[in-house]
Amino acid sequence: MGSVEAPLAVPDPAREAVLEWYARAGRRLSFRATADPYAVLVSEAMAQQTQAARAGEAWTRFLDAFPTVAALAAASPADVLRAWRGLGYNRRATNLWRAARTIVANHDGRVPSGIQALEALPGVGPYTARAVAAIAFGIPVGAVDTNVRRVIGRITAGDPAALDRATLQSLADAAVPVGRSADWTHAVMDLGATVCTPGRPDCAGCPVRSWCRYAAQVGERAAAPTAREPRPPRTPFPATTRWLRGRIVDRLRMTAGDGWSVIEAPIGAHDAAAVRVALDGLAGEGLVELDRTSQPGRLLARLPVA
Repeated sequence: MGSVEAPLAVPDPAREAVLEWYARAGRRLSFRATADPYAVLVSEAMAQQTQAARAGEAWTRFLDAFPTVAALAAASPADVLRAWRGLGYNRRATNLWRAARTIVANHDGRVPSGIQALEALPGVGPYTARAVAAIAFGIPVGAVDTNVRRVIGRITAGDPAALDRATLQSLADAAVPVGRSADWTHAVMDLGATVCTPGRPDCAGCPVRSWCRYAAQVGERAAAPTAREPRPPRTPFPATTRWLRGRIVDRLRMTAGDGWSVIEAPIGAHDAAAVRVALDGLAGEGLVELDRTSQPGRLLARLPVA
């Protein structure tokens, strides 16, 4: 990791420019219309590793099914997994369900506002805790995901890799404008997702170009195409374990109630041995239940009911 001496803070005019840009060009996503802590927690769980627009559509349906923390905590994991269909990374659904149960048990059914208490919830890490604190409770903390790290790191140091985690978090916290923590959180995320992108940032169209060390170092070349190393061929998605796990869970979603389903192999290009390994992994993570009393060679599974 490189280093910089005395990295600059994000100057006040740059913060104002970001907020003005967001008011004009920010993405209009359904979940940004609320500061309800539970709704914000759900949206942040969904937005992890999922396109924001798709998460917004699913968020509305999910809250229709589980409008409160108590409703989610009282549901079966099977119902939660069915409502999560289409979002992928199904462990996020069961973690959110566990978080709701923890909130009911330990916080009287109200999402806590403190960073430490939020990070203690299942599936909630440093980024999600700070996003909920900033958006739902107005606490001036920086929620640092990949996009935010890139924006803050480029503005203050010219390169995010020049800053260690603690320094970057401190800079992100200090950048939050007083009374605008929710808008700022959304604005910096959008700037990183749409303008300050990894490979070909649009420095010419960036609202903070005048204050950005990265733009000062590379000028217009930052937006110019560069030669790239050839990438090794990627494994086709249907050949991956992730695809197989998703197909298994999708099959089980189609089973009504608490009934068992026979999981027959092959599934796609995955043979019986691969299906068994995938089922064992899903069961170990609490995403499916297996009937281990069934006859040898017959795989029975269902979504977890408790």
